[in-house]
Amino acid sequence: MNPNKALWEKGDFTRIAMAMRDSGEELVESLGVKPGLDVLDLGCGDGTTALPAAKRGANVLGVDIAENLVAAGNARATAAGLDNLRFQEGDASNLQDLADDSFDLVVSMFGAMFAPRPHDVAKEMMRVTRRGGRAVMGNWIPGDPTLIAQVLKTSAAYTPPPPEGFISPVTWGVEDNVRERFGAAGVPAENIVCERATYVFRAPMPPRELLQNFIGYYGPTMNAFEAAAKDGRAGQLEAELTELFVTHNRAGADDTEIPATYLKITVTKP
Repeated sequence: MNPNKALWEKGDFTRIAMAMRDSGEELVESLGVKPGLDVLDLGCGDGTTALPAAKRGANVLGVDIAENLVAAGNARATAAGLDNLRFQEGDASNLQDLADDSFDLVVSMFGAMFAPRPHDVAKEMMRVTRRGGRAVMGNWIPGDPTLIAQVLKTSAAYTPPPPEGFISPVTWGVEDNVRERFGAAGVPAENIVCERATYVFRAPMPPRELLQNFIGYYGPTMNAFEAAAKDGRAGQLEAELTELFVTHNRAGADDTEIPATYLKITVTKP
């Protein structure tokens, strides 16, 4: 099986996405999504940005590599009565089922960054975007002091070294890499805008409880705990992550509100 597919089908990202809904709504609002716009949500999960885009009248396709998340997205679309939204399986590195120049807006929030072959990802995103259209990515930043970058960094410290040739997903959070990759896809530098933005994880539960969702359902932390358990370090890993979630929480003891900084990329296709 494709290792990336295995990673995201291993857990159940819907448990994490529940804490991301508000920020998904805010992002879609900021992008000016309107009726009739053709939108691709790449690495969409169960539709945290796809559903609010469809509710605003856009024609939305969600593509994700994980079969379980595609099924969850289609179930959410059906429950919401959105016949302008559908989900299908696909690999952001090779969108072979999608025609050139199909979308006015391509969005990928913390999705396509995890796909292999980042140069292919940039080329595919541009290929399916119409001239004058936009591609918007949200990518976690390596070494950033806020929550998710630290969760990924801590998890990586407990996980065996990746295979030779592996390119870390968080390299998408480095502006120079972004410009080089989209430049190689034919985009001039002036058409690439990078800025830091904030995503907020909100949940009506204590941060320790939200952490348990990450431990039980988020692929990267699941892998880290499996590796840590083999050498007796699972307790140490949980203690480190607990400190992260508790110290970053801005809400009271019974609720979670944790900001996480990311690199927001807006690319206009020439």
